[in-house]
Amino acid sequence: MRPLAKLRFALLAPLALAALVSTPTFAQTEIIIRQAPPPERVEVIPVERPGYAWDRGHWRWEGRGYAWEPGHWQPVMRNARWEPGHWEAHGPNWYWREGHWIR
Repeated sequence: MRPLAKLRFALLAPLALAALVSTPTFAQTEIIIRQAPPPERVEVIPVERPGYAWDRGHWRWEGRGYAWEPGHWQPVMRNARWEPGHWEAHGPNWYWREGHWIR
């Protein structure tokens, strides 16, 4: 192997490994807006469904305003509880926190 090729390989190998290690397994978009969400709607929770947890409805930001996202059944993850998504106020800004399983 030529010296220049060895040097190129020596520089590129660590970069390639760093890219693989730092790649996230999922991307979560953070939504930050200044307009507070409307009050939550009252939703009738359907009869319990074995193996599923109810994920209540919420207001979703659509660029120019809020749209209601109805609740749905979420497959249960063993030994975990479902934390529903919610809006949090921090000063004048509102942040959407995606629902997730807590172990």
